[in-house]
Amino acid sequence: MSGKPRLSFYGAAGTVTGSRYLIEADDRRILVDCGLFQGGKELRARNWTRLPFDPRAIDAVVLTHAHIDQSGFLPGLVRAGFSGPIYCSEGTFELCKILLPDSAHLQEEDAKFANKRGFSRHKPALPLYTREDADKCLELFTARAREVPFQAAKGFDVTLRAAGHVLGSCFARIRACDTTITASGDLGRSDDPILKPPAEPLASDYLICESTYGNRSHPKVDREAELLMRLLPAVERGGVIVIPAFAVGRAQTLLLHIARLKRDRKLADVPVYLDSPMAIDASALYHRFMHEHRLSESECDLMCRAPSLVNSPEQSKALDQRTGPMIIISASGMATGGRVVHHLKAFMTDPKNLVLLAGFQAPGTRGGSLAQGAQSLRIHGQEYPVRAQVEQLESASSHADADELLAWMRC
Repeated sequence: MSGKPRLSFYGAAGTVTGSRYLIEADDRRILVDCGLFQGGKELRARNWTRLPFDPRAIDAVVLTHAHIDQSGFLPGLVRAGFSGPIYCSEGTFELCKILLPDSAHLQEEDAKFANKRGFSRHKPALPLYTREDADKCLELFTARAREVPFQAAKGFDVTLRAAGHVLGSCFARIRACDTTITASGDLGRSDDPILKPPAEPLASDYLICESTYGNRSHPKVDREAELLMRLLPAVERGGVIVIPAFAVGRAQTLLLHIARLKRDRKLADVPVYLDSPMAIDASALYHRFMHEHRLSESECDLMCRAPSLVNSPEQSKALDQRTGPMIIISASGMATGGRVVHHLKAFMTDPKNLVLLAGFQAPGTRGGSLAQGAQSLRIHGQEYPVRAQVEQLESASSHADADELLAWMRC
């Protein structure tokens, strides 16, 4: 190959979602990540705009991890004509088998619900992509081992290393035209309660680095102590605690902390419900990928056995007829969709209850509105008052902060 590679940013620039980085060298092109834009209407609208590159001209995709803001537009890319390989770690592939069909299902259900209730401006409302698109996309996946270089396309040599953000997460070092580029993906924290810390980066000419918390440091607080402080008052007054949680990573961390608090008799033995089929399936993978995290077999069992599992829609609806105290952990993490939205409708109007935000809440999402003190939320075309207590965990992030990012870069 001759010349220098060309790098173009088509997402996660000016916003933290929708990661899409195009690297071109001579007549070859690879895409690093292909995520959904999440947040306010203006951001979500970008998922529907015509792609600024030809999907049919992309030779391969390198996927850093399974979260929807990195992987969620892959079925749309395939629908638009991409037919090359999608490279990732084994853990990421296993999670994408769960997340991508679920994402397609949610979009189909949301479109169906919008058409039934008539609150969409579009007639008819359509999903961004379908379950069939997700299944076709998964056929293109190829799992690669970490630390073993491979050729993603002619002239593009890639090495994946552990990023410590979620099961299977990696950063990617890409070599083309005698130039090396490292794409960090999302980097985890050095003291994550479950996952091992990120591996050291390899020497590179250019670094594409995430900066979700690049301008601040995480508070130095005990995660379980903070969680207990938020939960106890609501439990003692018999409230229902609704926790919007990302199904992969955050839900499992919360379950581990709650199980430990109950085991140590710091928290009463209140019922805990995990109402997310995706989170249920993801939790099972922690036994399979023991080498990626810090937990022993017994701790993994403790985490996975902590909740009652809610699988069917009927079981989920039945929860909304129950009274507290109880804890419901449900997706999505920013309350943009999924079953948690129905639980918010049912419980956030009662001041006895608690809505506990457990991660980053993008502006323009329902979670972002709650974090900013919204007095009401618009859900399914109607306004619902927010009378429940709303709290946000300060220590729950799985992203490296400014100090951790700088320490990683200095390695």
